[in-house]
Amino acid sequence: MSKKIQSALISVYYKDGLEPLVRLLHNEGVKLYSTGGTQTFIENLNIPVTAAEELTGYPSIFGGRVKTLHPAIMGGILYRRDDAGDVAQAQQYNIPAIDLVVVDLYPFEETVASGAGEEDIIEKIDIGGISLIRATAKNFKDTLIVSSRSQYAEVVELLTAKAGATDLEDRRFYAGQAFAVSSHYDGAINRFFTADKEKTDKALFDFTSLSSQTLRYGENPHQNATYYGDLEGIFDKLHGKELSYNNLVDVDACVSLIDEFAESGPTFAIIKHTNACGIATASTAKEAYDNALACDPVSAFGGVVITNTKVDLATAEELNKLFMEILIAPEYDEDALQLLKSKKNRILLKRNAVVLPQIMFKTILNGVLVQDKDLSTEVQSQFTTVTEKAPTASELTALEFALKVCKHTKSNTIVLAKENQLLASGTGQTSRVDALRQAIDKANAFDFDLNGAVMASDAFFPFADCVEIAHLAGITAVVQPGGSIRDKESTDYCNANGVAMVTTGVRHFKH
Repeated sequence: MSKKIQSALISVYYKDGLEPLVRLLHNEGVKLYSTGGTQTFIENLNIPVTAAEELTGYPSIFGGRVKTLHPAIMGGILYRRDDAGDVAQAQQYNIPAIDLVVVDLYPFEETVASGAGEEDIIEKIDIGGISLIRATAKNFKDTLIVSSRSQYAEVVELLTAKAGATDLEDRRFYAGQAFAVSSHYDGAINRFFTADKEKTDKALFDFTSLSSQTLRYGENPHQNATYYGDLEGIFDKLHGKELSYNNLVDVDACVSLIDEFAESGPTFAIIKHTNACGIATASTAKEAYDNALACDPVSAFGGVVITNTKVDLATAEELNKLFMEILIAPEYDEDALQLLKSKKNRILLKRNAVVLPQIMFKTILNGVLVQDKDLSTEVQSQFTTVTEKAPTASELTALEFALKVCKHTKSNTIVLAKENQLLASGTGQTSRVDALRQAIDKANAFDFDLNGAVMASDAFFPFADCVEIAHLAGITAVVQPGGSIRDKESTDYCNANGVAMVTTGVRHFKH
């Protein structure tokens, strides 16, 4: 099923990278048809080209809305070369065969993102281009579709290697790519028309995203994995190996957590398996990092580190002592960056200012769960004191800090903290008591004094046992959502033992 390309229609919005393909086709003796600006582009290369209008007998009309939608073009693409009736009709109506179509689509998404008005956006809904793509892909037995400028270079390699011919396997592959292009494009248009203007767009995840990256493997080496999205838009990779599936999951957790501290002073967080094993805010980057590392220097080994502040040389000298997978920062001093690059595989990312989606997706059973991100972060002004004793100013600061960390830790969770520093957490436990005991044991293991520390819980206490255990360990203030029918038992214990407790009315499960 090898077919030599005899004729091609080229009609593209973006001309960059097109010249080598046009020259190759010309050198292979391919008859070229084109429209508008693309025709001018080819003519400027001193390459013969026939205007589409010569085929259709119509000029481009309605301000360019109709150029290629005509039987002479669509028929030349769609007629079946092995069907006697189709061949006879093509001859009867003088419809020439078109073996290759090179077409891209008007920049709809780019126009939306630019903040253009609705009239401009509507004009960027491509009609002729999408029809050409679908028609050529449908007739892949006879025709080759090149549907994106990202394919120009690889198609040049393909046609060079095969002397201007393609195999059925080639044409089928590019047909599949073309339908991914059309699906993605239609999805973008659908999102524009159906977006909830009061919130982030609720459209389902577009699996046909044109930006994708095949990863070395998934969570484990026997699992295949692909990332769909624009990593280069979020990060500049300054050094190190490629990000893995697990790296990306941890990086996502890092970004979500550090964003809680956007208005805080210099903050460092160390993530291991999506949970914070260390986080602290201080007056300098170095102090924040030192305090974060002190939370759990054992778990920090091989972790992912993120900060909300510039990494200077003094901080880099301390960071360089730690074996870490990834470091993420908004800025690096040049001498700090050069030092950190001394470890060959260490991944260094510079985070860019990008607005992230506010919805989440999770595959489950034979479907997908979609939900809003947990964007609620309760601050001191939203706390309700439910005990006779109110928290001190220092305790309120610590409670707010602990609650932010708690929100981004796997449930069931308990977080123990002092002002601007995590002391320990209990993560992913099947009971809140187990989570608390784990946190206390961990704090004791690293010689933290829990006297005067605070406790945050991601959900209410069904019994008074947690506040009792915490109090006996030295905890003096507690923050929790409240809402249990037995809240009074926990409140009564706190009142009887001089513990301050506040509620928020908001649960923060993280499953």
